[in-house]
Amino acid sequence: MISPQKGIRTLAELVTRAKAGSISYASAGVGSATHWAAERLRLSAGFQGVHVPFRGGPEGLTEVMTGRVDFMCAGMSSALGFIRQGTLLPLAVCTPKRTAALPNVPTTLEQGLADSDYTFWNGMLVPARTPRDIVDRLHREMQKVLALPSVREKFAPQGIEPMPLLPAEFDALIAKEIDINIALVRAAGIKFN
Repeated sequence: MISPQKGIRTLAELVTRAKAGSISYASAGVGSATHWAAERLRLSAGFQGVHVPFRGGPEGLTEVMTGRVDFMCAGMSSALGFIRQGTLLPLAVCTPKRTAALPNVPTTLEQGLADSDYTFWNGMLVPARTPRDIVDRLHREMQKVLALPSVREKFAPQGIEPMPLLPAEFDALIAKEIDINIALVRAAGIKFN
């Protein structure tokens, strides 16, 4: 997303502007999900930029709204209120499919940027040696909670869409993301303090 003051209305315009000159992008800190998402977008689109890490997402969003930083990839729940107020303009969603919260906003993949998708997710983790019967019960109970209409009603206005996975699928997702993020760090030349 970007400040409407920037005069950029599409992702293609952002990429063109970035390739023509200097562009900055905010994150909630080096190595944060907001940083990974912006780097995947940047590498896929083939532009250079100045990463401006903050101590958290709200600071980054504020700097984008003021126009002092050009854009930010942030989680839906953090940005949706500002998008609805018109203080932030969504150019794309970085999930593999469109979100129900912003059905008219295309994905980065739809806009031709291969490998630019990055899903912001939360999950429940337990210690590695937790007995399987406990893991399975926690999974069943979590699925029941996520299916409750009251929970879905709380999530919907925030743009949160449950992504229920079996424990083995969640393990595979984490392993895949570790590999993807290691490659991303190398490709982007990210340095950690």
